[in-house]
Amino acid sequence: MLKYELRQDDGILVLHPEGPLEAADFTTLASDVNAYLKRHGTLRGVLIRAKSFPGWKDFGALLAHLKFLKEYLHRIEKVAVIADGVIATLMPNIAKHFVHAQTQHFDLTREDAAWTWLKQGGSAETRAAA
Repeated sequence: MLKYELRQDDGILVLHPEGPLEAADFTTLASDVNAYLKRHGTLRGVLIRAKSFPGWKDFGALLAHLKFLKEYLHRIEKVAVIADGVIATLMPNIAKHFVHAQTQHFDLTREDAAWTWLKQGGSAETRAAA
């Protein structure tokens, strides 16, 4: 199950995976993200907060997740991953080879730092520092 909040004023999508992801999670999420993108063009950022990645309920959920990523990643400026564990630490280094968005990992205790980073401007200098 994927809980989320789309913070309209900040242009930041907050994701809280709380159990195996389901295809329906991405259908609902896509509807809200589409409405926002029609008005604003891009999302300033996505904040993913999870102790660990919960996986997918089934193969259909994996496909729905991949479709969502393909559709929207090019319209997201930054992705902050707040999680503990080796995979969470490595994810930004792996992601930079596949996505245009800047990605950065933050420990669970550093959520404030993640918010600060997401709200910073998206200039070339900021990208170089990230």
